[in-house]
Amino acid sequence: MIRLLCVGKMKDKALQSLVSEYVKRISAFSKVDVLEVKDEPNAHAERDAETVRIKDNEAERVLSKLRDQDLVILLDLGGKMWDSEKFAQQLGSWQLKAGQKGGDLVFVIAGSLGPGKALLERSDVRWKLSDLTFTHLITRVLILEQIYRGFMILNGRTYHK
Repeated sequence: MIRLLCVGKMKDKALQSLVSEYVKRISAFSKVDVLEVKDEPNAHAERDAETVRIKDNEAERVLSKLRDQDLVILLDLGGKMWDSEKFAQQLGSWQLKAGQKGGDLVFVIAGSLGPGKALLERSDVRWKLSDLTFTHLITRVLILEQIYRGFMILNGRTYHK
């Protein structure tokens, strides 16, 4: 099973429609679920101590949804980037590894201030989607589209061209 675990709520109906479409497409290859945890208000995030508190609180919410056997792919600016074919290979490898551990493959989008220390430590892989900056809501769609693209590549289909 693949889970997309996100900090914050999806507030855009058009983007939610795209999320639903990619969940439907991915379900031909794997069970998939999108989960949300509450984000923290960050009106005083310019204060270092407040930023750490916010990130730690959000990380704890995410960690409460993870099991020891889950393979966690954290979206992170310090992560590794792959092209589509390499990502597809990684996806197949991650899915196999998660299954061998008896867990799920969990992609995590942290809050707007980034991941807390505990979440960074818990992650198995850190993935940098792009050098560009995207909103968290668009990132959900992009991740799901890349997962779908990966499955299409792994199954020899032509969608990715």
